[in-house]
Amino acid sequence: MILEVADLRIQPGRQAEFDAAILHGLQTVIAKAQGCKGWKVNQGIESPERYLLMIFWETLEDHTVHFREGPLFPEWRAIVGPFFAAPPVVEHFTLTGKS
Repeated sequence: MILEVADLRIQPGRQAEFDAAILHGLQTVIAKAQGCKGWKVNQGIESPERYLLMIFWETLEDHTVHFREGPLFPEWRAIVGPFFAAPPVVEHFTLTGKS
C-alpha cells in the first residue's frame, strides 16, 4: 500500500468553503479512483489555511498513472483547485512499521 501525502495551502478565510468542497471531491471523485483504499484529511490548528490530505493507494501507479493521467484528475482539480493559494506539495510513502 502507498500513502500519498498532499500538503495543501488554501486562500485565507475560505476554510468553510474548502471543507465542504474537499469532502465533496473525496466522496464523489477520489472514492471512485482505481486502487483508492481510503483517505483522511486534517486541518492545521496553528495554520488553519494548511491541510494535510492523505490518500491510501493500492499501488503508486494507481495514483501517478491511472488517476493523474485519467479523466478523474481534472474533475478533482476543478473542485479543489480554486481554493489553492500555492501548488500542493505531494509525496508518496511506503509503510515500514506500525503498532
